[in-house]
Amino acid sequence: MIKVAFYDAKAYDRPSFEYYGGQQEMQFRFLETKLNEDTVDLARGCDAVCVFVNDTVNAEVIDKLYEYGVKIVALRSAGYNNVDIRHAFGKTHVVHVPAYSPYAVAEHAIALLLTSVRRIHKAYNRTREFNFSLNGLTGFDFHGKTVGVVGTGKIGRIFIDICRGFGMKVIAYDLFPAKDSGIEYVSLDELLEKSDIISLHCPLTDETRHMINAAAIEKMKKGVVLVNTSRGGLIDAEALLEGIKARKIGAACLDVYEEEADVFFEDRSGHIMDDELLSRLISMPNVIVTSHQAFLTEEALNNIAETTVNNILSCFRNDGVCDNELCYRCGSIEQCRKERKQKCF
Repeated sequence: MIKVAFYDAKAYDRPSFEYYGGQQEMQFRFLETKLNEDTVDLARGCDAVCVFVNDTVNAEVIDKLYEYGVKIVALRSAGYNNVDIRHAFGKTHVVHVPAYSPYAVAEHAIALLLTSVRRIHKAYNRTREFNFSLNGLTGFDFHGKTVGVVGTGKIGRIFIDICRGFGMKVIAYDLFPAKDSGIEYVSLDELLEKSDIISLHCPLTDETRHMINAAAIEKMKKGVVLVNTSRGGLIDAEALLEGIKARKIGAACLDVYEEEADVFFEDRSGHIMDDELLSRLISMPNVIVTSHQAFLTEEALNNIAETTVNNILSCFRNDGVCDNELCYRCGSIEQCRKERKQKCF
């Protein structure tokens, strides 16, 4: 029986993990608390830990897990910026779910965009009070507009396909352009300058952190719509707020926020919001915030659970090779696994 400490567990996580884990004689210890230096002791006696985007897996936590004999850190997400991959090398294996449902995230980005541009959220609130006025609800056509897509992985390419269906002109920026994709790649500066809408679909790294900052915003068109369903740290939130106040940014659609760890996924409706920056963003009439829910579809939850369970099982097999392992052996983290035919360490 493989024992797994499942941190930051929510009601919607349990059914799919209990189903797939039960088929493989895997026992989950569901914990509502997040993993950090103060809660790592709860993983004692477990073979693996399962973590999400706001769990902290830094060097101190990794050393404790190693001390307790925990062999695997299983991310139930694609992103891994909250894990010190370099420090984990040689101590504990790290696996993730690279493609649980790219459609879910891309479709949520479009949903946010449509809601914002066509003022659907405002119309919904009005009609519930029998206010059927159309004043202030004017939007604009997607057709013919230029959308700039930053990051053309699976999610970014699906988002591009949907935008093309609306008749939008698509330009993109990616450090590693997709070959033979038919995508028009441009420099980041050109994308910022030409786009009516900008949507972020890239991972959070040292190079991409705060890629949308005051200087980047200054290069954008007046009235640009900014969409982020990737990682909050891609945007400097203070610069974003200033851009909105200066009427440079016409609207912001955010499913993620840099300081979301202590706020998102919880009911804070009965509390005073300590994060003044987030409060001010939410108060803006042209800002829509959802709480990191882009992934949240039935299909995605099933895929996440099935892949995570299989990732853990792969690491415990005789050869221990897992296609979804993240490793710092050669410094490329994801790339080396495509060529590796044996355990990372």
